[in-house]
Amino acid sequence: MLICYFNVELLENMNTKDYIEKIPDIDDLDEKILKLITKNARIPFLEVARECGVSGAAIHQRVQRLQNIGVVSGSEFIVNPGKLGYNTCAYMGVYLDKVKYHREVVDQLKEIPEIVECHYTTGQYAIFIKIQTKNNKHLKRLIDNELQEIEGIARTETFISLEQDFKRQVPIQ
Repeated sequence: MLICYFNVELLENMNTKDYIEKIPDIDDLDEKILKLITKNARIPFLEVARECGVSGAAIHQRVQRLQNIGVVSGSEFIVNPGKLGYNTCAYMGVYLDKVKYHREVVDQLKEIPEIVECHYTTGQYAIFIKIQTKNNKHLKRLIDNELQEIEGIARTETFISLEQDFKRQVPIQ
């Protein structure tokens, strides 16, 4: 699956109007290419070219340009956690003692391999993380022995996912 990212670094010190004006020009061909490659990152460029009615070289150049301007980034195989025995997916809201601990806490969270996502958020939690563990006992052990030991974390609130109904990328307009 090809992962698409918009350059969120542009958001710093900008309002939404400024950000929207700085989004790179994406034409109809770019959109068609993005729709095809986000559905199947392994689709051959020649097949994309046939679907788009242009040469394979043109597709290669367009995809390279989309990578260079930061619209798309890399490609990856998606591992099914359940097939590897990671049967518990949990989300955790993290309250910090003080916001100044954010960077130190995130650095320590990076050291825990079961944490697969980490977001700095607005709202009641300073940080929101996604955790994949083998089972509920593994999750409890992780919370008790690792997460609660991190200096700067005041408390946490955990939500266990019963089932993922869907996951998708942003729509290509």
